[in-house]
Amino acid sequence: MYGKLAWEKYNDEQINDIMTFNEGYKNYITKGKTERLCVSETVKLAMAHGYKELNEVDILKPGDKVYVTNMKKNIALFVIGKKPLEDGMRILGAHIDSPRMDLKQNPLYESEGFAMLDTHYYGGVKKYQWVTIPLSMVGVVVKKDGTVINVNIGEDENDPVVGISDLLVHLSADQLKKDGAKVIEGEDLDVTFGSIPLKDHEKDAVKANVLKILKDKYDFDEEDFLSAEIEIVPSGKARDYGIDRSMVAGYGHDDRVCAYTSLMAILDIEMPDYTSCCILVDKEEIGSVGATGAQSLFFENTVSELLLKQGTDSFVKTRKAMANSKMLSSDVSAGVDPLYLSVNDKKNAAYLGKGIVFNKYTGARGKSGSNDANPEYMAEIRKILDDDNIYYQTAELGKVDQGGGGTIAYILGNYNMNVIDAGVAVLNMHAPMEIVSKVDVYEAYLAYRTFLKQI
Repeated sequence: MYGKLAWEKYNDEQINDIMTFNEGYKNYITKGKTERLCVSETVKLAMAHGYKELNEVDILKPGDKVYVTNMKKNIALFVIGKKPLEDGMRILGAHIDSPRMDLKQNPLYESEGFAMLDTHYYGGVKKYQWVTIPLSMVGVVVKKDGTVINVNIGEDENDPVVGISDLLVHLSADQLKKDGAKVIEGEDLDVTFGSIPLKDHEKDAVKANVLKILKDKYDFDEEDFLSAEIEIVPSGKARDYGIDRSMVAGYGHDDRVCAYTSLMAILDIEMPDYTSCCILVDKEEIGSVGATGAQSLFFENTVSELLLKQGTDSFVKTRKAMANSKMLSSDVSAGVDPLYLSVNDKKNAAYLGKGIVFNKYTGARGKSGSNDANPEYMAEIRKILDDDNIYYQTAELGKVDQGGGGTIAYILGNYNMNVIDAGVAVLNMHAPMEIVSKVDVYEAYLAYRTFLKQI
């Protein structure tokens, strides 16, 4: 059903199902504040549903469920289908990185009686949104001997939190004359880390004290920051939003809301005709680059390995498997905000509560950087969703000259497969607190499941 409020089709008992499903989602994004943690949570859920690691399986047959991880920051799950792999797959692809602050490699310094941590922001952010809010430090430190130390400061309710200070309004006359992009400068996004000096320590005593705390708690030294990956993320749990509990407020809806719903969809699949796949990638927010981004050869190499474990080893069959596949690039869309209506073409915009959103194209201005899906493919999807009474809508990313953005769709489209963007509408996208509608989360899950089963 196109462009209708999805809440209206559910009775009270079904609404309870929606609420229960979203409890699982809230738990997932609360625990999955980083890519590594998302992969870890995904592996736990997959194993609970009978998935095995691909390297544990020598021969693959229809119905087998396997997963493979890549550098602990992306993961692909497969349910082997009845048809040959070269006939194509049905792929759900989402990203699990979100905008944040990353510690620099030499982050720690002391200034005016404070221990501070220097950061570099990751992805597209409004920098002023990240000051004066509780933040956590989450990530890993890898020592020279290979020991991996998990760091998590701020997520336990008994932990301290950290944060980035801002100038008091009483002294902000000059600051408030700056435009929004420069009210807070990137080099000023430094984290306040501590203020107690180490006794009997003459130079940088506060810095020395926080290093002592880190040594006592985590057993690493200052130089170990050189091989660390520590992210500064908003503290706290995902919460119900709105007096009617109709929405979820939390960090990282972009794009973990599509990652979770895609994951839940494939976990429901048992014996598909076409091999089902859910791939969760890293680095989308900075261009899908690097070994764990969608532009990596990881996915293509994994498909080749699947073919090998089905008794064939062929470059041509790998390419056929990719070209014959159909994909939903599971990524979020910009929801219409009643406070900022002027940036949208209202008849081509995404609304919270109207179900999953399809973006035939994203990109900027003249569709730059977009995938632009085929209409024949959109017609196929419309049919299966209407047949299953799943609510959906179509949208563009704001008015034509307003801005824009991209997804991983064009990257997989390079393999000549049919791809279209399909995800959940979000308010406050890229802010420390984003908002989604619970019914949209549920409709996305249903749409992804239908896609895997029927198209």
